[in-house]
Amino acid sequence: MRLSDFDYGLPTSLIAQQPLEERSASRMLVVDRVANNFRDGMFTNLPSYLREGDVLVLNNTKVFPARLLGKTATGARVEIFLIGETGNNSWLALARPGKRLAVGKTISFDERLTATVTAKYDDGQLEIAFETSGDVNQLIDELGRTPLPPYIKREVDSIDDRERYQTVYASNRGAIAAPTAGLHFTPDILQKVKNIGVKIAEITLHVGYGTFEPVRVDDLSQHKVSEERYEISDETAEILNKAKIEDRRIIAVGTTTTRALESNLARFDSFTGGDHVADLTITPGYKFKAVDAMLTNFHLPQSSLLVLVSTFAGHKLIMNAYRHAVAAEYRFYSYGDCVLIV
Repeated sequence: MRLSDFDYGLPTSLIAQQPLEERSASRMLVVDRVANNFRDGMFTNLPSYLREGDVLVLNNTKVFPARLLGKTATGARVEIFLIGETGNNSWLALARPGKRLAVGKTISFDERLTATVTAKYDDGQLEIAFETSGDVNQLIDELGRTPLPPYIKREVDSIDDRERYQTVYASNRGAIAAPTAGLHFTPDILQKVKNIGVKIAEITLHVGYGTFEPVRVDDLSQHKVSEERYEISDETAEILNKAKIEDRRIIAVGTTTTRALESNLARFDSFTGGDHVADLTITPGYKFKAVDAMLTNFHLPQSSLLVLVSTFAGHKLIMNAYRHAVAAEYRFYSYGDCVLIV
């Protein structure tokens, strides 16, 4: 299939700019792969779609404030968006405006933290090396801003974003974007899920640039999603393997969780704990081995994430569901509503 097959019209007015006052108040479009239909619902009703014995898998990554505002020696303002640590206080990053930053250029974020550009690449990425007498991660957390996606049109992130652009179960720092399907959960909803007899398991995949990197080819067979590291504990692997043996459903919360679980079973005969690489690109024709159901947010047109969910639920069904969501004025993207695919 072609990337152009995954396009849909979306009025900008439907792109959620702020989170709802209540996390769990989102609408939820329920897509049934077997019945080949969809229906409107509310996220608060999620427990009614689950059953005893299901395993709900969460990505417990924690977003850090990856946007840094600094100045060059001439006083020119520049924004640095950190996208991956390379070691020894060095990071891959994107810069705006990037043309000002030649190799050797120094950026000052405050008197305690500076960085020097050590390399520039053809794809627009650059490498910077931080210099400080303090703890780099602590200073990034103090000086950085919430890495809201570019379709949220705000000059400055709010104090609330630090809390709301984060799942309530986030525990492992390292993501530059939230696993947004999890933003709807509250402790109360999680407790109701447990009360049904659903087992909750966690993995860690630090959402990186590869997750939202644009697809640059129309022929999807030529597309490759960048590798991302993920971790599955031995306990989680045991829970998942037992569920498979007993023919119980594994429900992934988010496309990052889905890709990690599918990558794991693509490499091993059974779920295997440890620190691994998610190197799987899911496109039409792929047969899912790990995941039986999925909770996800609405994704951008012509994105690798929309291709993934369409592969899971069926292209025609998902595209019709998205067109319905637009007509019904669902809220889209990170702070928007969600989709449950059963």
